[in-house]
Amino acid sequence: MKIIHIDVKITGKVQGVGFRETTKYVADQSGIKGFIRNEADGSVYIEAEGGQWELDSFLEWCNDGPDRAKVENCEVSQSMEPKHFKDFVILKK
Repeated sequence: MKIIHIDVKITGKVQGVGFRETTKYVADQSGIKGFIRNEADGSVYIEAEGGQWELDSFLEWCNDGPDRAKVENCEVSQSMEPKHFKDFVILKK
């Protein structure tokens, strides 16, 4: 399986609603590796790696988020080289 690396910036009501914790659960269930963190501007930033099908499914979930979230925009860019993350973790600033 070819590993793809993506960077994702999610804006809207995405902090203080369990977004990071729920995203970690979804990533772990999907076999996605990488990290998620809150940003100072109120957005959430994700770096994720996996196969195309797994990432497509993961991004579909990211566009909705957990029940209390209100996702306004999910901006995705693909990087050239994977970073070969071992797990999916929540980073605290």
